[in-house]
Amino acid sequence: MKKKAGIIHINKKVNIGVLGDGGWGTTLAILLSRKGYQVTLWGAFLKNIDDMIKSGENRKFLPGVKIPARIEITNDLGAAVLDKDLVVFAVPSQYIRGVLKQLKVCGYNRKSVYLSVIKGIEIKSLKRISEIIFEELGNIRLAVLSGPTIAYEVAKGMPSVAVAASPDPASRIFVQDIFMTDRFRVYTNNDVLGVELGGSLKNVIAIACGACDGLKFGTNTKAALLARGLAEISRLGKVMGAKAETFSGISGLGDLVTTCISPYSRNRFVGEELGKGKTLNRIIRELGLPSNRQAGIAEGIPTARSAYALSLKYKVDMPIVREVYNVIYRSKPAVKAVKDLMLRRKRRE
Repeated sequence: MKKKAGIIHINKKVNIGVLGDGGWGTTLAILLSRKGYQVTLWGAFLKNIDDMIKSGENRKFLPGVKIPARIEITNDLGAAVLDKDLVVFAVPSQYIRGVLKQLKVCGYNRKSVYLSVIKGIEIKSLKRISEIIFEELGNIRLAVLSGPTIAYEVAKGMPSVAVAASPDPASRIFVQDIFMTDRFRVYTNNDVLGVELGGSLKNVIAIACGACDGLKFGTNTKAALLARGLAEISRLGKVMGAKAETFSGISGLGDLVTTCISPYSRNRFVGEELGKGKTLNRIIRELGLPSNRQAGIAEGIPTARSAYALSLKYKVDMPIVREVYNVIYRSKPAVKAVKDLMLRRKRRE
């Protein structure tokens, strides 16, 4: 990778480290390797790393998809970031700060480009992922990548789109060029706040839509939740300073629709199981089973807490978010939450 006057020139000798061996991190490592880049994939748990090396696939988080042999798979965080031109953060949102603190100990290159593909908001601080990364690593070149990107579909080469957002034009164009293929189209955006909020908050609405599936409601109900959920996300985003048009785009409406209807969506699955009357603890246990095609962490669970706290902090009315929070954290029956939403006071759209 060569840099001149703020422009990043790309060649296939770019070395890339992907931190996070979940379904999305593994998918992106595969996509980049297929494009010809040298990729190192890091995971925190040695057992899963060893299994991936031996089996040639991520049987826990991305079963049935072969991992190219040229991808280096490691449990060594230092090796995963050493001499890398691009470092991709793909760990669960509530663990990113811990990984960043480890990164500071083992060392990292301030001249590298860093990319967050994480969709979540830290519960304690209510900070977005980019804010946490800047806080821990300082003034680095950082971008975020978000959009309607179900990992399994991208890994299988199904046409998909995403958005690369950064305050630095060179960084977002660099990410766009690195990831673009004939099956993975990347747009650019400078509204990092809006892109991150859209990608995070849609997971909460997806839980609500999943609950409707569990309750055997129809498309009318889901359409209402999609429309009003997007209104809630946009209201909060605009108050926080994001651009309104971002929420009608790929990382807003596009991601919301995908997550609310996909059979591979973990957040929709969580909602469906809640709608059936299962306890949250049981659902989380089932998400950890390799036989579950939604295996992994559902970011909407912690984000429901963060989103509800943000609505209180910024005094924004978010009734769907509030009811999802009540169902998850106050054990409110999903059917009662739906009734309370329907019987709210009359108002204009």
